[in-house]
Amino acid sequence: MKRVFQVLLIVAVVILAYLVWDSPNQKIRFEQEKERRDDAIIERLKDIRTAQVAFKEKYNRYTASFDTLIDFVKNDSTPIVRKEGMLTDSMLEAGMTEAKAVQLGILVRDTTLVPTLTEIFPKGFNVDSIQYVPVQENLKFEMEAGIFMTSTNNKIKVFEARTPFTAYLSDMDKQEVNNLVVFSKKYERYPGLKVGSVIEANNNAGNWE
Repeated sequence: MKRVFQVLLIVAVVILAYLVWDSPNQKIRFEQEKERRDDAIIERLKDIRTAQVAFKEKYNRYTASFDTLIDFVKNDSTPIVRKEGMLTDSMLEAGMTEAKAVQLGILVRDTTLVPTLTEIFPKGFNVDSIQYVPVQENLKFEMEAGIFMTSTNNKIKVFEARTPFTAYLSDMDKQEVNNLVVFSKKYERYPGLKVGSVIEANNNAGNWE
């Protein structure tokens, strides 16, 4: 019995020593994997922003529905302005405006409709994927849209798409994830990755930018 206890003690010491020795490596592996996931998520959030901006340009609002956003990209059209000609310095000095120049036929400004998908995304882009966080199966981004009232009572249309650390890092070291959450809250940052904001007008910036 004593022999067994000694063997177990030795094994425990060896394991503890290994954990202490490997601790810095665990931290490095965590950071590397987090960076890989962050990069993939950021690209997807940029795609969401691209789609939302196109949606707002046509409908003068953002949407909180991925179904609506995806349908818009797949099946709707986007207005494109064709511009030919430009005002010279002498025209501007003479008081010529762009609107008047168009009326006189000096400038051409035609608006045409083109398929949204081919206009804002590359060929073969899978728009159905933009609702999913790319590093976790079946995990969807959270998305909101609304109106932000500024201190001068101006209404600004806003949207926000996000995913928290606790969701897209759920299968990783719990203590490291908790450290990220605590650090973010300490400095009043969103504990995860997001683009846009529904609590401030930030010009649709991502919190990684």
